[in-house]
Amino acid sequence: MAKYKMILFDLDGTISDPKEGITKSVQYALQKLGINEPNLDKLEPFIGPPLQQSFAEQYGFAEEKTQQAIDFYRERFKQKGMYENELYPAIPQLLKSLQEQHLTLIVATSKPTIFAEQIVKYFNIDQCFALIVGSNLDGTRTSKTEIIKYIIDKYKEHPLEDFIMIGDRKHDIIGAKNCGIDSIGVTYGYGSPEELSEEYPTYIVQSIDDLIKILTN
Repeated sequence: MAKYKMILFDLDGTISDPKEGITKSVQYALQKLGINEPNLDKLEPFIGPPLQQSFAEQYGFAEEKTQQAIDFYRERFKQKGMYENELYPAIPQLLKSLQEQHLTLIVATSKPTIFAEQIVKYFNIDQCFALIVGSNLDGTRTSKTEIIKYIIDKYKEHPLEDFIMIGDRKHDIIGAKNCGIDSIGVTYGYGSPEELSEEYPTYIVQSIDDLIKILTN
């Protein structure tokens, strides 16, 4: 019988590779603010963390300018960016294996819930998830700690031992730790093995096959 009953998945860099859509939408926002960044690889740090945090950290934007940047980002992301996205090839098999074990699968992302729902539906995997929880469009509930806590509170009948958070960035591991649940850091996404190991996740895996082994045993 599987050890974990409640499986929380980050979206970007864990279920799908969103690099093109996110980086091009950030590039568009920066251009609107008079900043030219031709190299999309330099915008990879925006994949995963909340945008509020990334624009402030990467470009030193104050609160008002950060909100402007987010508005411009969403302008492009809603129209085009969310569909410039690829499901990692082994994800459908992973979700199927977990469903066969009667486990509860949940998306836990810093991306606004409304966008996460559309992306999961676009990939035709929405039926796999019992719940999709992201941030609010008004900028609240953006941290992984808040998002994970919201999910745990929804399933009060389950002890913390039933939950595990899977993600590719340190924010996923920190959020899990803050909420008292186990975590898996995946290195096939956008967080380096160093970034993940510094936060001491319960497991670190390199592939989706490794995830299947941990979650179905």
